Amino acid sequence: GEGVWKGGHGHGFLSTACASGSEIIEGPKNVTALKGSEARFNCTISQGWKLIMWALRGTVVLSMTPSEPIITSDRFTSASYQEDGNFISEMIIHDVQLSDTGQVKCSLQNSNRDGSAFLSVQVTGQLLIPGGSLVVIEDKPCNVTCHALNWTPLPDLSWEIGVPVSNSSYYSIPEPEDLQSAVSVLALTPQGNGTVTCVAEMKGLDVRESVTVSLTVVQPPLDSVDEPGTSLPTWAIVLLAVSLSLLLILIIVLIIIFCCCVSRTEKEECCTENHKGRTHANICIPLCILILSSLMSGAFFSNVPFMVISSNSIHAFFLCLQESDHRQLGPASHPQVSFNVASPKKVRNATLV
Repeated sequence: GEGVWKGGHGHGFLSTACASGSEIIEGPKNVTALKGSEARFNCTISQGWKLIMWALRGTVVLSMTPSEPIITSDRFTSASYQEDGNFISEMIIHDVQLSDTGQVKCSLQNSNRDGSAFLSVQVTGQLLIPGGSLVVIEDKPCNVTCHALNWTPLPDLSWEIGVPVSNSSYYSIPEPEDLQSAVSVLALTPQGNGTVTCVAEMKGLDVRESVTVSLTVVQPPLDSVDEPGTSLPTWAIVLLAVSLSLLLILIIVLIIIFCCCVSRTEKEECCTENHKGRTHANICIPLCILILSSLMSGAFFSNVPFMVISSNSIHAFFLCLQESDHRQLGPASHPQVSFNVASPKKVRNATLV
């Protein structure tokens, strides 16, 4: 990572006199560093010192004598400066790790006093927008999601919108199952092509990470008025309902025509009026019931209000019954009985009145 670090006021400033007459004039200051970068701590000491010791989290990691430093690890090195007659000892921590977070102390030999500071380590994680470039519908609200993964502490997430919109807003929350991750959701209504950028900024450091994706806006399709979740477009549902209704009407007409044709045939062929009435009634009544059932079924499948179709069907049904009753109970003909008198020469017909 980059060598980024920032100092703060130390809380362990101390001036202490040693047997040699040397003293700590100014202790180290607090530092916030990124993981993988360098962290530097300075300790200003008056002349005459014999041994300077640097400790991290209670363990001495670097010592210095007037002639040379005593290095215990390559991750901890030293530098020295002279300023206004005083000696400045600098400890440099290379490749800072999250486990280095803790107290840093500078002390002199034969002294129980020291100067201390605190090292804070922050971790820059991943920043990503799943899916990359997006294709959205013009003037239709959509969401863009940004994930910040494995950050310590969590960054501040914001958005830069480089696309014309009629409305936009966003919110950011920590991931419920990952304390080192966060998510930010941008809601916008796009009106043209452009880009959107998710920005992550770290607290305490001038660190800014960002990820940008392109937004391509297309015109809404013809069936965009459909409600989400429907299996068929609205126009298809309407067309299907109308088609079923027309098919139902056609079936009813065919049934009525069939009924009339059968009645006419029976009228021509039957021998007696009484026989005609019974035959017509026997055909008409079941057909009327069939018409009523068909209308009710059609009302159910075509989404037509049931009570409207049902009342019309019942009216037709009773008209048909009325016609059948009229044929059966109308002006009665005199019953005719024919007698065939057996005679080799004459046939006598007698009618009983």
